[in-house]
Parts: sequence; C-alpha cells; structure tokens
Amino acid sequence: MNKTSGATPMAVIYHNPACGTSRKVLEALRAAGFEPSVIDYLNDPPDRKTLETLLTRMGCRVRDILRKRGTPYAELGLDRPDLDDNKIFEAVAQHPILIERPIVSIGDKAALCRPAETLDDLIAAARKS
Repeated sequence: MNKTSGATPMAVIYHNPACGTSRKVLEALRAAGFEPSVIDYLNDPPDRKTLETLLTRMGCRVRDILRKRGTPYAELGLDRPDLDDNKIFEAVAQHPILIERPIVSIGDKAALCRPAETLDDLIAAARKS
C-alpha cells in the first residue's frame, strides 16, 4: 500500500470546489485523518493513463463516470451505446466537466464518492488493504 509518513494511506481527491458534494467529501476525508492531495480536475484534468488507472481501481468503465447534467454530454452524443471508449476518453480530455465528481483514491482503492457516504466504504476498504 502506498503510505505517507504514518499509517494513513495516501489520498487524492479529484475535486471541484464549486460542488457541494465535493466539498463535503473533502471535509470528511480530513475529518477521517487524511490530508489528501487536492486536484482541481477542471483546471488540471487527469490524463488518460491516470484516468484508466483510477477506473481500474474503481472497477468501472469510463462511461460509468460521465456527468450528464450541466455538461455537453447530450450534444456530443455520449449517450450512444455503440460509442467506443476511445471516443469517450477524447471527449473527456476536451471537456473535463464530463467527469463526475468527486473521485477519491486512497492507496490502491478508488471510488466515485457520489453520494458522499460512498467515502465511508472506500476508507474502510483502503484501511483493510
């Protein structure tokens, strides 16, 4: 497990400070004893390799983390079931707002923490690793 100086695994949050859920998750991470690396993913989006690593840790596909509301999801035709992952990754690279938030990575585990209570399961799983 990737650890910081103590027994607490390293945490990273892909955060949007304008999002109430994202702020709540960041606060809960800190209350649980983590001082996460905070990445404002709209200004510093994860590259494809990083996103693929997160998706593997989450056990999901890129389509599973797409944000539909308040994004160009529909106008880009991302709802088409025949659309391959490469096209989705290209859209996400051009429009990081398409990434649902917040995504939290702790050690070798990661989760889309929406709803915010998902963080509790992620912390428990990361601490067991």
